[in-house]
Amino acid sequence: MQLGMIGLGRMGGNIVRRLMRHGHTCVVYDTNAASVAQLAQEGASPSSDLASFVQQLQTPRAVWVMLPAGPITEATVHALSEVLEPGDIIIDGGNSNYQDDVRRAQELQLKGIRYIDVGTSGGVWGLDRGYCMMIGGDKDAFNHLDPLFKSLAPGVGTIEKTPGRENRQSTAEEGYLYTGPAGSGHFVKMVHNGIEYGLMQAYAEGLDILKGVNQAVIPEQRRYDLDLADITELWRRGSVVSSWLLDLSAISLAEDPELTSYSGYVEDSGEGRWTIQAAIEEAVPADVLTAALYTRFRSRKEHTFAEKMLSAMRKQFGGHQEPGKK
Repeated sequence: MQLGMIGLGRMGGNIVRRLMRHGHTCVVYDTNAASVAQLAQEGASPSSDLASFVQQLQTPRAVWVMLPAGPITEATVHALSEVLEPGDIIIDGGNSNYQDDVRRAQELQLKGIRYIDVGTSGGVWGLDRGYCMMIGGDKDAFNHLDPLFKSLAPGVGTIEKTPGRENRQSTAEEGYLYTGPAGSGHFVKMVHNGIEYGLMQAYAEGLDILKGVNQAVIPEQRRYDLDLADITELWRRGSVVSSWLLDLSAISLAEDPELTSYSGYVEDSGEGRWTIQAAIEEAVPADVLTAALYTRFRSRKEHTFAEKMLSAMRKQFGGHQEPGKK
């Protein structure tokens, strides 16, 4: 199939590369001409502006927008709505607020343009591992794009099948899923990221406790000089707390046991806040997720080893740099 990609950053560029690996063709556009030129060298069709981008796409056109959530995505979707035709498809694969998806889908429907929202997880590792995708919006558009999603997803791989799912007909075990009407994909991804905050916080606090047991305030006979790089590696091997986030923690600690290259300043990209807002609206207690979000706020004023650990994990899975770091 053919896909048009707008936004060739850490994830957009690699989505294009993974699709081309699987035999799909891609037309690419970005305000950064160097990014366009690089992907053109790798086999993508380059565009210098939105008009030439749209002209190169076959109908029904499928355009994936992979830009930061907020005004730039909003402006791009609006600009596309002015040049696309009925039957064409706009995909927002970034981390937009699901309420924006609901509104956009309604607005685009008036023009006959179909809208898909894709919560995309996989970060900088997605090129090789594949992307876990939570997909909402027009069902017919989803069905039309299924070959693209199948190529981007991790596939069944070596993960053991879940007992009791034998009679379920679902793409979930392949790593992508149609979740329902517009906004549902980003809603599921939003909660996914809220959970991610809590998991990261638990690892970070636990490792901070392990590190702190060697302080002078602890009686000498109960002080332990623990090797956190080895402990995280140990936990990866059969432990009940094993996970990809633990894998990434082990990588960070193997590279830099004291995390000296991190200040502990931890950003939040929005989904954690939106998850808490949804919990408030639904009257669902979300103690852990709320505390994890507030810890990120606090990290911008005082820094602990736990916060360095959070920052290290963010860099590992998403390539997120601390402010001022290159």
